[in-house]
Amino acid sequence: MSDAHPDQNPSPDRAEYNAFFPSPYSLSQFTSAKTGAQAVRYENANPGGRWKVLMVGADERYMTMANGRKFSTGNHPVETLLPLYHIDQAGFQVDVATVSGQGVKLEMWAMPGEDDIVLSTHQKYLPKLENPLRLSDVVARALGPDSPYLGVFLPGGHGAMLGLPQSPELGQVLRWAVQRDKLVIALCHGPASLLAAQVGAEGEPFAFQGYELCAFPDALDRQTPAIGYVPGPMPWYMGERLTAQGMKILNTDISGRVHQDRLLVSGDSPLASDAIGRLAVEALRQRAA
Repeated sequence: MSDAHPDQNPSPDRAEYNAFFPSPYSLSQFTSAKTGAQAVRYENANPGGRWKVLMVGADERYMTMANGRKFSTGNHPVETLLPLYHIDQAGFQVDVATVSGQGVKLEMWAMPGEDDIVLSTHQKYLPKLENPLRLSDVVARALGPDSPYLGVFLPGGHGAMLGLPQSPELGQVLRWAVQRDKLVIALCHGPASLLAAQVGAEGEPFAFQGYELCAFPDALDRQTPAIGYVPGPMPWYMGERLTAQGMKILNTDISGRVHQDRLLVSGDSPLASDAIGRLAVEALRQRAA
């Protein structure tokens, strides 16, 4: 039995044995009813509607922690929907895909229930989130020389660490993006998905070797079990593995920092969701010109 204050104990997810949502206390610290994002208007950066962005979402719900408990996760709604809002407002179509073709899992416990921008974007994209493309079909049909995709978006949430870093199909997409000078947008734990670039390319240099980025720090992932945000220690640490592949993480805390290194646009946490959307639009606009 935990010695923590009851509000710091993870909340049971009764849909699955030994599974948990974040504690009430941790939700009070890391989520809010509004994001503070303001509505924007962009000149159409995609005249003629030629270009799209491919979002690759999480299709697994439970992360098994090092102590055997399961964390009820998915993609973080703010980290998913605020960047989508900006990309959409700038005139780019967005296709949504998952490895399995099953629906994108969102951490609905983090949905800002009074944020009109996030909620309206969720409703607009709900059909695509619930009925995404199968990633293998995208690889087979849409990565040729006339591909409509100008960029790939990897939203955050711990769900980005489930299945995606091991996906051969995502590996093909990421290597194609680097080879064809396409934008890659990754936020918070989304950069874990970059590890897929080595799947199917063992023995070759990592596609993002030498890149700098912002991402959720391992140090904070080591601290969050103490307040019940996750129900146990992480099964592995994203920063350690990205660093081992030759990437450099610039931030040691979370402040909403974003960064662009060549084709990679990254952000450190949900706090960066609005800023990364704006930076992504500018980078997409340059490539669409």
